[in-house]
Amino acid sequence: MPKLIARLACATLLAVPITGLTSLARAQDAPVIALSNSFYGNTWRRQMVDAFTEQAEAAKAEGLIGDYVVLNGDGSVAQQNSQLAELILRGVDAIAINAASEAALNGIVQQACDAGIAVIAFDSLVTADCAWRLGFDFTEYKTAQAEATLDLIGNKGNVLVVRGVAGSGPDEQMYAAQMAVIAQHPDVQVVAEVIGQATASEAQQAIANILPSLPQVDAVLAQGGSDDYGIAQAFEQYGGPYVETMPVIEGGGSSDFIIWWNERNQAREYRTTSMNTTPGIGGAAFWLAYEITQGANPPKEMTMPVAVVEADNLASFAEELSPGFIISPSYDRTWVQENLLAE
Repeated sequence: MPKLIARLACATLLAVPITGLTSLARAQDAPVIALSNSFYGNTWRRQMVDAFTEQAEAAKAEGLIGDYVVLNGDGSVAQQNSQLAELILRGVDAIAINAASEAALNGIVQQACDAGIAVIAFDSLVTADCAWRLGFDFTEYKTAQAEATLDLIGNKGNVLVVRGVAGSGPDEQMYAAQMAVIAQHPDVQVVAEVIGQATASEAQQAIANILPSLPQVDAVLAQGGSDDYGIAQAFEQYGGPYVETMPVIEGGGSSDFIIWWNERNQAREYRTTSMNTTPGIGGAAFWLAYEITQGANPPKEMTMPVAVVEADNLASFAEELSPGFIISPSYDRTWVQENLLAE
């Protein structure tokens, strides 16, 4: 089967009329594993796709898989539905899906399962019962980060909220966690909300558009995926009171932000937090899909770790970083076997 790696939103697969009903039975010998990624428009997602591709290439070089497929979408349910329908027609053995919606894709996911295809939802999940789910505890870590951020401003003041990828499950979960924390602090006022699409340029522009109309902002609750650095740039370019008193901006693990934070801290003793989901999950999702085609039966619900940068490890992180990526380890087959499959 020819290798097909599609990195453009408009990419399609050639439909191959394979029923897929015996897919898992055939999968013991060189399975074909696909990635359906709903959105490709930020650093985190691109790095996640690279992690999947890196591990898939390694598996192919070892002769463990017959091929792999990568499809990236524009963030819409309609396009991802179309992608999944094509993958079902092609008869791939497993699909790792980073979903555009938790519920709207359940029908097509069930069709894939009924065709004998293993479906592994990861990061942005689906709720179809037949799918395995490999996620992050967005509620837990965003609750902890919001509490730490508000502590740094004395649990009072003006807060700007920057949301992530519009309509995605992670955005909804992180936003709900942040709002629940804010609700516990009556002296904290949300002065505005913007959509940053977990992207530096989007977040920067959205904030630049509204800063002139806002009172002084004391903290920014964000979602990661490189929005953190865009937020910092928006405030720096605006200047005014933020030259000396930068708001406490939640870090989302982008190397650009960590480098900026370290430099700001050295100049003006800047304090904040950084926690982020790890785009290396793409590699973990690949190997989890592979192991399932080989007969593994992991738990239906699995949780990935998050990366944390704090004041005490900031300098050591910053010294080793180059711009343009999200902090993340790589997750290979051994890690998956030891951490997701071991009971």
